Amino acid sequence: MLFSNIMKNTMEGYFKDIEERELLYQANKIAVMMQEGSYLSKEDKKEELLTSLQEKSTEEDFRVLIIDDNGLVILDTNNTDIGKTFLIPEVLLALDGKNASNYYKDQGVIYSSSYIEEPATHKKGVVLLISSFEKSEILIDGVSQKWFMLTVVISIVIGIIVFFASGILINPLKKILKSITEIIDGQLHQRVEINGHNEIAQLGEAFNDMTEKLEQIDTSRQEFVSNVSHELKTPLSSIKVLSDSILLQEDIEKEVYIEFLQDINSEIDRMTEIVNNLLALVKLDYREAGLNIAETDLNKMLDDILKRLSPLAEQKNINLSKEYLKNITVEADEMKFSLAISNLVENAIKYTNEEGSVKVTLDCDHQNAFITVTDTGIGINEEEQTKIFNRFYRVDKTRDRETGGTGLGLSITHSTVILHKGSIKVSSKEGEGSSFIVRIPIKFS
Repeated sequence: MLFSNIMKNTMEGYFKDIEERELLYQANKIAVMMQEGSYLSKEDKKEELLTSLQEKSTEEDFRVLIIDDNGLVILDTNNTDIGKTFLIPEVLLALDGKNASNYYKDQGVIYSSSYIEEPATHKKGVVLLISSFEKSEILIDGVSQKWFMLTVVISIVIGIIVFFASGILINPLKKILKSITEIIDGQLHQRVEINGHNEIAQLGEAFNDMTEKLEQIDTSRQEFVSNVSHELKTPLSSIKVLSDSILLQEDIEKEVYIEFLQDINSEIDRMTEIVNNLLALVKLDYREAGLNIAETDLNKMLDDILKRLSPLAEQKNINLSKEYLKNITVEADEMKFSLAISNLVENAIKYTNEEGSVKVTLDCDHQNAFITVTDTGIGINEEEQTKIFNRFYRVDKTRDRETGGTGLGLSITHSTVILHKGSIKVSSKEGEGSSFIVRIPIKFS
C-alpha cells in the first residue's frame, strides 16, 4: 500500500508539473500574440481573436479567458463569464507582472496566467488558461490500482518465499525491491547481480532488461531534446549575426540590406521546416490520432510524386525512371504515405551525383505491395545503415547542410510506414548507391 501511495504521489507530482509548465507556456504564447496584434485596443479584431482562441481552446483542451486591468473578463471561450470580475490570485499576480500556474486539487483544475502589455497603447490585461486535471487523475488512479495489485502480488510471492526459503533467497529480493524504490526516485542505472539459473535469477534478468530499456528511453529523450536545441540554435545564431551586422553598420547600401535579409529569410525557412517536421513526427507518434484510410491507387500516386520531383532531377541531369510491374490499389492514408515515398525519392535525387539515375519500382504479391527506390548515389556504409531512421541523424552532415536537410525526413518515412503496418529496409554500398524497399499490406485491417 505504501509503495502504491509513493508511486501515485510521484506520478501526480510529475504530471502536475508537466501540465502546469505546458499551460503556462501556452498562456505566454497567447499573451505574446495579443501584444503583437494589439488585440486589447482593437475592437474590430475581437471576433477574429475569439475565433482563434476557441480553435486553440478546442485543440489543446483548455479554457481561455482574457481579463482587462480591472479584473473584468472581456473574452471567454466558454462564453459564460464575460463581463464578470475575476480576481483570483493568478490574475492578481499577472497584473503585477508575474506569471503564475497553480493546481487546485479540490477543484481538479490548473490555473495559468500570463501578463499582457501592449507597447503602443500601454493597455494591460491577463491571459488566464483553465485546464482540467481529470484525465491525468483518471490515468494516475488506473496506474496506481495496477501498481497496487502488482505490489500485492509481489508481497504474496515474497511472503511465500520468506516462509519456505532461507536467507540466501531473501537477500536478492531485498536488493530488487531496493532498486525498484531507487528507480522511482529517478535512478534508472540500477542493476541487480544475477547468480544461478533459478526463478530469482530470471526475475533479476527481467528487472535488468526493464531498467536498461527505461534508461535507453530516457537517454533517447535527452538526445532528442539536445538535437532539437542544436538544430534550432544554428539558424537562430545565424539570424542574430546577420541582424547585428545590419544594426552595427552605418550607410549600408540597399543591395547589402537585401542580401542580408534574404539570408535571414533562408534561416527562418529552415527553422520552419524543422518545426513542421517535428510536428509531423509528433502526430505520427500519437497513434490514437489514427489514419484516414481509403483505397489508394499506388500507380497514380507514384506518377504524381515523380512528376512533382522531375524538375529537381532535371537540374542535375539525373535519369528519373519508373517500372510498374502491376496495377496496385492498397488501403492507406494517401497524404501521409505519399509524403513518406516523396522523402525517399527526393533523398535519392539529392544524394545522387549529376548524370546519375534514380528508379522507382512497384510490385506486389497476394498480400503486400512493394515500392523500391534505387539510386546510383553516394551510398551508405554498413555501420550507419542501422542509424539512418533515427531523428536528426545525417549520413553526411556537410552535404546535408548544402541540400537543406533536417535529418527528419527518413524518421517521418519510417514512422509512417510502421503506422501502416509495413516495413522499410535499406540495401546500400558506399560509393555505389542505395536501394530502399517499402512494404505495406494491401489490406490495412
